[in-house]
Amino acid sequence: MRDPAAALADALSAACRQDQAAFATHLTAANAATFRALPDPRRSALLKRFVLLDDAGKPLLSTTAEGRTEVRCEAAGLVSAMRLGSAEVRENLAFVTAEVGEPGGEARPVRIGLVREAGEWKLLSVGLLLLDLPALSRQWEEADLEAHEAEVIASLRKIAEALGGYQQAFGKLPEALEQLGPGSQDGISPDRAGLLDASLAGGESLGYRFRYTIKPAAVEGDESDRDKAAGFELAATPVDYGSAGRRSFYLDSKGVLRGADKHGAVATVDDPQIREPQP
Repeated sequence: MRDPAAALADALSAACRQDQAAFATHLTAANAATFRALPDPRRSALLKRFVLLDDAGKPLLSTTAEGRTEVRCEAAGLVSAMRLGSAEVRENLAFVTAEVGEPGGEARPVRIGLVREAGEWKLLSVGLLLLDLPALSRQWEEADLEAHEAEVIASLRKIAEALGGYQQAFGKLPEALEQLGPGSQDGISPDRAGLLDASLAGGESLGYRFRYTIKPAAVEGDESDRDKAAGFELAATPVDYGSAGRRSFYLDSKGVLRGADKHGAVATVDDPQIREPQP
């Protein structure tokens, strides 16, 4: 069996090259399976964190005057150096302290753990962080979903702003979202107001379906007065529940946002209000 420090040097070299297939062989079976299933940007980002460089590079292994293994990664004119200490082996676990930094500069010590699996040393932890890719993958998916839902909320507010602009310009609300879409060659009109892009005006974007209804105003006066005072309700529902998003959203003309995990059903005025973070 190879020395744990040598196994770590090989893993860092693979990370330097951005060689995802080779790097996966230095992971435990569970982590390797999750790593291969991650989207390419996630796999690439993980390798970049190991060598602290953004581009694929050329690894160079050498031995320092003190007899320590040094892995240098050269990429796009930048160099990252990782000097490895001797392995501390405790039965099926090993720990190697790596000093990471620019050559000749201040180095930061990082303790890296390895575990023996199927006769080979596999990456287990970096510093105090256990390398649990299935758990990290779930966290990343949740973060991505939250960011995507935030985009949907922003789209709802964009539609609401366009509806307000249409009502101000034409004295009434449009009958359908399509009327907010791109203008024609002849310019804007009540049927093509040029206030939204084609996807939002079409009622479907970001994996969500957008619904719009007019809320008549209970005011005295003629039809023109009622048109100018009318409100609206917007709803956004995931087309493919779970993958595009979990929460359904509701927004009224007063700007009150509501929503909940409706398992794909449409959100209504009866759903809890969502407090958005202040910019």
